[in-house]
Amino acid sequence: MNEPAEPVGVVANEFASVAVTVDHAGHSPRLRLVDQKTGRVGYLDALELETLAWLPDGALHGLLDPSVVRWPSP
Repeated sequence: MNEPAEPVGVVANEFASVAVTVDHAGHSPRLRLVDQKTGRVGYLDALELETLAWLPDGALHGLLDPSVVRWPSP
């Protein structure tokens, strides 16, 4: 039985806005993240979220540069 997605809210600042829900359509609950600007959707399961919680400060800095995946140079 698939339960509906549970709305969590919107996480936003001057650089980004992401709608967050808990999705129950897969094998286990996961976060569904929707980029409010582009509509792009991503999912994070419990293992991925735990990994984020254990990362040392600054470990994501390399991913925070949008030119790496959004606007790569030719």
